[in-house]
Amino acid sequence: MSALANEVTVFPRPFLKWAGGKRQLEKEILSHLPEAIDTYFEPFLGGGAVFFALAGQKRFRRAVIGDQNPELVTTYRAIRDDVEEVIGVLGRMKNSEEAYYATRAQKPRKPARVAARMIYLNRTGFNGLYRQNKSGGFNVPYGHYKKPRIADPDGLRAASAALQNVSILEGDFDAMLSEAAGGDAVYFDPPYLPLSSTSSFAEYHKLRFGVPDHIRLARLYADLQERQVCSVLSNSDTPETRRIFGAFPHEFVQARRNINSNGQRRGKINELLVFGHAFTAAEAMQKTG
Repeated sequence: MSALANEVTVFPRPFLKWAGGKRQLEKEILSHLPEAIDTYFEPFLGGGAVFFALAGQKRFRRAVIGDQNPELVTTYRAIRDDVEEVIGVLGRMKNSEEAYYATRAQKPRKPARVAARMIYLNRTGFNGLYRQNKSGGFNVPYGHYKKPRIADPDGLRAASAALQNVSILEGDFDAMLSEAAGGDAVYFDPPYLPLSSTSSFAEYHKLRFGVPDHIRLARLYADLQERQVCSVLSNSDTPETRRIFGAFPHEFVQARRNINSNGQRRGKINELLVFGHAFTAAEAMQKTG
């Protein structure tokens, strides 16, 4: 706790690289969220770029964040509660192919070691990906980076400071938003619907997130409008996402994405940003079908 007692001068930022991370769309997303938020919710946490940006700007009174991925939730809780232990474990980890696969095979139970393993694999694995097989095993190959920054003590301490007094939950998005009310705000960054059969990254976790889940998310989005909760949602720009979310106010933005087996399809692509308040819930869901 002594390190956190000192004034943190580093602006909080994501400590994990994340497929589809939102740092490049951060300004656009933040512009659609209130300057003063009572409770901020982010149920698809990932790298947490929007959360950390809002925390750095002190735009919410309290926050409830989470994910369905238990390892990710454990990692965030460990950074919040025991960051010095995480930093210590990371400082002893080496970047080599042998060390990588030995670490990948481990199944630690202590939260600080779970967090250190996740950060290590994220920094040294191929392209910073997080991907699980159907059995829940991490299966990203070694990245062969010469000098990855495995430990970033100042950055982790800044993230820990931003996470103090924040509720970090594991579970479904519906349950996390059950108490959201007027004055609150939500950012949704669900696993995107795929642009093609080779570009899908919806299976970063062993639990799939498919079309029925996005339809359920659209219904919650409409319900939040009835509750006067400011909401922003991002997704891929596909005919399916336009059908599901197109009844809500939205715009198209460009983002650079590098996850595709076909190198010619990497680069800037359109994404969909969805906002609230132009339609009532009944009107929106009637249009959505």
